[in-house]
Amino acid sequence: MALDVARLKNDFPIFARTVRDGKPLIYLDSGATSQKPRLVLDAERNFYEQHNAAAHRGAHQLAEEATEAYEDARSKVAKFIGAADNEIIFTKSATESINLVAYALSNSNFTDAKRFHIGPEHEILVSEMEHHANLIPWQELAKRTGAKLRWIPLTDEGRLDLSNIDSLITSSTKMVALTHQSNVLGTINPIAGIAKLVHDRGALFLVDACQSVPHQSVDVKALDVDFLVFSGHKMLGPTGVGVLYGRAELLDEMPPFLTGGSMIEEVHMESATYARAPQRFEAGVPNMAQAVGLAAAIEYLERVGMDQVQEHEELLVNHAIDGLLGISKVRIIGPFGGIHRSGAVSFTIDDIHPHDLGQVLDDLGIAVRVGHHCAWPLMRRFGISGTTRATFYLYNSISDVDALIAGVEATKKFFKVA
Repeated sequence: MALDVARLKNDFPIFARTVRDGKPLIYLDSGATSQKPRLVLDAERNFYEQHNAAAHRGAHQLAEEATEAYEDARSKVAKFIGAADNEIIFTKSATESINLVAYALSNSNFTDAKRFHIGPEHEILVSEMEHHANLIPWQELAKRTGAKLRWIPLTDEGRLDLSNIDSLITSSTKMVALTHQSNVLGTINPIAGIAKLVHDRGALFLVDACQSVPHQSVDVKALDVDFLVFSGHKMLGPTGVGVLYGRAELLDEMPPFLTGGSMIEEVHMESATYARAPQRFEAGVPNMAQAVGLAAAIEYLERVGMDQVQEHEELLVNHAIDGLLGISKVRIIGPFGGIHRSGAVSFTIDDIHPHDLGQVLDDLGIAVRVGHHCAWPLMRRFGISGTTRATFYLYNSISDVDALIAGVEATKKFFKVA
């Protein structure tokens, strides 16, 4: 069933405003951050107005209500991705979630958690399409431990080149960290198939799902991954809340990343023992209102239906690709369509810098992302300095895509590019 975009758009207060001298807002930058429906805004406001207290601290009624709301949010997140409650850790961002795992590995070298020990004899495997958030933490882990960083190259189409994957994932591989869906190329990677090879080699597997969890049904058990991360603000939720999924048996063995209050069992002046997951990894007063807002965002997405969201975005991106390919001197970076393709399209225009294109589109009321998209190695792989990127979501329509295509044509005329 087709989405009623006009009705959905009414749920988002920001679309009632105008930009650039009264133009309607055409927002095509949800890959950077999504807009928020009233349901989410009201959930956060209600928490602060009615239940605000420190979760897991205090025996008074407000503290009990705050704790219940926070843990209910954890349950909602867990169910959304097919996990158990104790496998969900709230962080401030997906970036923090990845750093948590990376630092836990190096911290394990000073503990008895031998499963996670990493040193010069080990390798870490990433890919050329990774966002910096899923690259730099592993670069730093390699520096701290002496492990070797390796990467999967890309095909000219913008997919993982798996032709030599057997030689890249070896008995020396400690961690494989890959994006589920590229924030630049739109490529959806075959995670479940790669997971089998990773586990056959005895390695750990972390997946950056920032661009997939908001846009398609994701089941961590079906993917068979050890860790998976995503952020609230890209899926209609608040900023300041990220999620780390980890297998329960792994989380209970991993040493903590941050230490302090609420993540401990017993404390003496000389030493402390730590709580089991997830509390072990949630030091300090948690981001309660943000977690409640994320739960509301999930409720909204479930009402719409993730299959409907994915189908709608496929319609939009295929329409965008067809329209852009009909414009001379436009080059699309990434797969042109078909299977394993998401609702993001990045492109360049000969003789027009992405920043210039972005400025003209902005003057027309069209918000897109321009630049390297926190993926410098990927840009170098394709011999470019940056792209213009449009990312679609459930509140975008075919008319939004048509406005983008018309805006690109107008930009070419403005710069007198034939």
